[in-house]
Amino acid sequence: MIYVLLVPQSWATCGGGGGGGMGGMGGGSSSSSQTYQVPWKVIKAEEGPVKEGLAVYWFPTGVDEVQRSSLRESRTLQLYSQQCVTMGIVDVRDPIGQKYVPDGKLPVAVLVQADGTVVNKVADKNGKLSVGDLEKLLESEMKKRESAVKEKMDDAKSKAKAGDSKTAIAELREIAGQKCMFPGKAKDAVKELKKLGVTDVNAEAMPDGPNFDPALSAKIQKTMSAGLKAENDAKYTEAQKIYTAAHNLDPNDPTPLRYLGELYRHHTGEWDKARVTFNQILAMPADPLSRAVALHGLGKMTIHEGDFKKGLSLMEASTQEFPLALAYRNLAVYWNSEGDKVKADQYTRLALSLDPKEPFNLIFAAAFMAGNGHGDEALKIAKENEPILCASYNLAAIYAQLGQKDKALALLKRHFFEYERYQSVRSKEMMEARVDAVFASLYKDPAFVALTSGADGRLPLPAMGSKPAGN
Repeated sequence: MIYVLLVPQSWATCGGGGGGGMGGMGGGSSSSSQTYQVPWKVIKAEEGPVKEGLAVYWFPTGVDEVQRSSLRESRTLQLYSQQCVTMGIVDVRDPIGQKYVPDGKLPVAVLVQADGTVVNKVADKNGKLSVGDLEKLLESEMKKRESAVKEKMDDAKSKAKAGDSKTAIAELREIAGQKCMFPGKAKDAVKELKKLGVTDVNAEAMPDGPNFDPALSAKIQKTMSAGLKAENDAKYTEAQKIYTAAHNLDPNDPTPLRYLGELYRHHTGEWDKARVTFNQILAMPADPLSRAVALHGLGKMTIHEGDFKKGLSLMEASTQEFPLALAYRNLAVYWNSEGDKVKADQYTRLALSLDPKEPFNLIFAAAFMAGNGHGDEALKIAKENEPILCASYNLAAIYAQLGQKDKALALLKRHFFEYERYQSVRSKEMMEARVDAVFASLYKDPAFVALTSGADGRLPLPAMGSKPAGN
């Protein structure tokens, strides 16, 4: 079975507690320059067929292929995933695999429509699938369908001119109903409906689709890679300018907004800008990954401001939209601080299942091991990964729970004053450290209180009987 689902990640995204930044990818290889991660989601055997649009079912040979495949990054595939094209990874031994790949020959990608009919397939070349081949196949099918929609539009206009308004309206309503797959054509249909006196639809309220022009795509991807490099180098002001430039190239592409939102939330602490950006993503057609990052970000900020129930709901909604290690880790922190070890362990395991070997995931899990009777194992992981600057917060958590106060304080100081660059972020994370259950042994320690004296005071302290939030 395929249990691991990876998206390209970056070391500099670590941060305190559960992590953040770099478009919400948190953790991974520092050399990664991938910004257009295809939101491949493991399709479980019990899940039914897609309800509308199309689905690309990728049947890989195993986890290694998923990790190395060119299918993991593509602006074209990511943008189509926000236009009712589901991107799913399926185990060939599941019922879906038995239906579409009866001969078991792998790897293969199968394009199917909502009724389950196979549209086309992409076979391997020398044991590998090519992202270019899949892009061409999907583009060809989408253009063919869009051409059919255009023909229907022309037919509706002809009928309207001939006086057959009833048929014309019916056809135009059908086109308008395809706003997910063909937003541009749907918007045109609404305008034609208005000419025929139909007033229950609003073209201005309908979104525009993204720009798939190859030259523009190349320019946007190059710009986003430059922004990611700047963010990796902790040049946050420069990264913000570059991501903004990418957004301006195509305002209907949610990816630059996703990176901007996380930059504001996690790195610069400009939460007013982060909220506006995340809500902008949720108000537009956006791929599942971008929506998940936006929901998580809003949830984190909402929890910090004291509305635990609403914030928790937003973070849970994030995991339903798309599985992010970032969201799972922060849910684990939340429930650990609530005293629910079972849920904390459950979410830690879910984060690990997405990438069991990723060091930040391991350090995060070790912070919970330290408090659950596995101190020796946790300490081993901490010592092996101590040089990782961005993991300082969780490394401190390990030592705090093992009674090594001085080591914990030193690592916390490293986190606050070496890793973090903005006081607005530092004050929030100091506050979160004051309520984080992993630092319970230090709550009243004078040195800890002094170290976190810049806390913003937004979260009630545990001693006041409140329910602390996650990081």
